[in-house]
Amino acid sequence: MGYNLPVENLKLPAVFTYGSATAAYQIEGAADRDGKGKSIWDVYTHLEPSRTNGENGDVACGHYDRVQDDVKLMADLGMKTYRMSLSWTRIIPLGGRHDPVNEVGIAFYDKLIDALLEHGIQPSVTLYHWDAPQTLYERYGLFLDTAEFRADFEHYARLCFSRFGDRVKTWITFNEPYIISIFGHLNGTLAPGHCAERGSDTVREPWRVGHTLILSHAAVTAIYADEFQPTQQGRISIVLNGHFYEPFDRSNPADIAAAQTRLEFYIAWFGDPVFLGRDYPACMRVYLGDRLPVFTEDDLDLLRATSKINSFYGMNHYSSKFARQITDRPPAKDDWTSNIEELSTNIHGEEIGPASSSAWLRIAPTGFRKLLNWVSSRYPHLPIIITENGCPCPGETDMEVAKDDQFRQRYLGLYLDAISRAIYEDGIEVQGYYVWSLMDNFEWSAGYGPRFGIIHVDYDTLGRTPKNSAYYLRDTMEQRRGTSSVRNDY
Repeated sequence: MGYNLPVENLKLPAVFTYGSATAAYQIEGAADRDGKGKSIWDVYTHLEPSRTNGENGDVACGHYDRVQDDVKLMADLGMKTYRMSLSWTRIIPLGGRHDPVNEVGIAFYDKLIDALLEHGIQPSVTLYHWDAPQTLYERYGLFLDTAEFRADFEHYARLCFSRFGDRVKTWITFNEPYIISIFGHLNGTLAPGHCAERGSDTVREPWRVGHTLILSHAAVTAIYADEFQPTQQGRISIVLNGHFYEPFDRSNPADIAAAQTRLEFYIAWFGDPVFLGRDYPACMRVYLGDRLPVFTEDDLDLLRATSKINSFYGMNHYSSKFARQITDRPPAKDDWTSNIEELSTNIHGEEIGPASSSAWLRIAPTGFRKLLNWVSSRYPHLPIIITENGCPCPGETDMEVAKDDQFRQRYLGLYLDAISRAIYEDGIEVQGYYVWSLMDNFEWSAGYGPRFGIIHVDYDTLGRTPKNSAYYLRDTMEQRRGTSSVRNDY
């Protein structure tokens, strides 16, 4: 599915927006400077034994001290938008609605936002990209207490809208609630690291976390619409991630159904309440029973009202997989998939696509196009923005491979071609593309191993070197949008 396909550099709309994406904890560093409080990731990365390859984001890419240089690099590489996240504990060190605000943290983001605008780059700001205040975790368990978390998140969001909303016109509430729920509160590979082995209730916790995130998103969306949008004229939504799923055995009805079920458990879990204002997918209600929380009538009223306010679908997508319905063994009591197995190879031994340096991430642009169609069909009133897409290259520890990152260039070219086909052949409105990531960075539990950046970072000196994929994206975006002034400097 990703083999032997040529990159065609197919056209994109002239108004199609190109930029890059990062997250605060992954690039900023300055973890304990200028009044910043501890986040759950500041704590998680210092646990013993280490759960992040002995590495942490204390320094990361040093972006905190390199804002002007990094923004100039973005401009030089032709970017017109930048998806960044705010560090909650840089703004409210203890996190809560009654806790003091850190004006130095506010000033840092003022400086970054102003620098972007001075270079003609529109900031797209994520309020929460996984780095919750540790103090709130210690006070009440964060997402496990819906009322407390929602109140603190509302306060934090209102502060951000009031301080930055005059210049920020695109807001995202949460990045990847699926990952927060499952990886943070079931298998424990991401902060705060809850899992059954460490005594957590993984039968119910992930679904309570997801419920809290949905209602907190809706509450903040309503606040923005009522209090800020009329004067600031911005837009707001959420970012959902997801693979596309093909049946493991196309002749087996159970596997055909499994592919659809897996999409609903992964994406529609959040998408249906947020974008359609309705209950969780029926397949989840049937399978999970009372493990899945219930929306009250007030909750549903809020969801129905705010479903009309979300102005785009933020899609993080990297790869596709095969789905196989397991029939030869019962599910674990905390199973979260409807007893479905994810694989990179189908019943005939055919791979979904060539592997990057991360085995799970493979070149599968056909699946990407199918996912764009699936999302557009389920949520037809929303344009789509690709808020993350990219890959790490095989062999990228070699500097020559890192600079001339042909695997990445091919991946990006094929996925941009898939967007073009979705727009012009399938009639789907895709408004923009944010490559993940602007620069190599701290990749959560994988530490500094995978390099997703289109800019190489020397982690000893923190020097930046654009890779050939950065120049490829700059030039192909100009060509595809019909604004080419082709440069051959790579």
